[in-house]
Amino acid sequence: MKNPDIHTLKILEEIDKGTVPSQRDIAKNLNISLGLVNSFIKRLVRKGFLKITTIPSNRVRYLLTPTGAAEKTRLTYQYIQYSYYFYKDTRKKLKNLFAFLTKQNITRIAFYGATDLAEIAFLCLYDTSIQIVTIFDEDKKGGQFMGLNIESIDCLNDFVYDKLLYTDEKPVEAFFEEINVKNISKDKLAITSVDGLVISSSTGRGWIISGMG
Repeated sequence: MKNPDIHTLKILEEIDKGTVPSQRDIAKNLNISLGLVNSFIKRLVRKGFLKITTIPSNRVRYLLTPTGAAEKTRLTYQYIQYSYYFYKDTRKKLKNLFAFLTKQNITRIAFYGATDLAEIAFLCLYDTSIQIVTIFDEDKKGGQFMGLNIESIDCLNDFVYDKLLYTDEKPVEAFFEEINVKNISKDKLAITSVDGLVISSSTGRGWIISGMG
């Protein structure tokens, strides 16, 4: 399932909640840009999935049309299928990654990104001797993840861990930039990506890249 379809589904779900969300509300709830929400809503209106009305105080309200409701049902079914196969494939590849790390005597790991991928990775750790030390996520710092406090990326050097597993959904290039700024050793990096599967290591050291796609 492609990202545009997922964004469409999430926007239709937000509008179908019965509240009167603004585009800014939708952008905040879905953690996407206001410009992207505006673009999607215009396209959904053109396709007849939404209609625009006004309510008191001249506030715009978006309503789901019968065609839009049918599209939401179709996309929901696709999303359920996508989620199942994503979970199954991701779990298999993470287990392989953790088995590889275990052979390298890795016992402590930290996550970078409190996402769905991080939740799957956390569950996969139960079958290993590897312990998660903490999780870093600048956008969600101060919150909780599986009983752990979510730490600021400013604290990357404040914890002791053998590997840092990248579980964020943002482009990995931003992660590399942050790692360079914080002077994190390349030996500590374990990178997950949805773009492919590559495992690169020399005698158990170096970068480990585990693709989730």
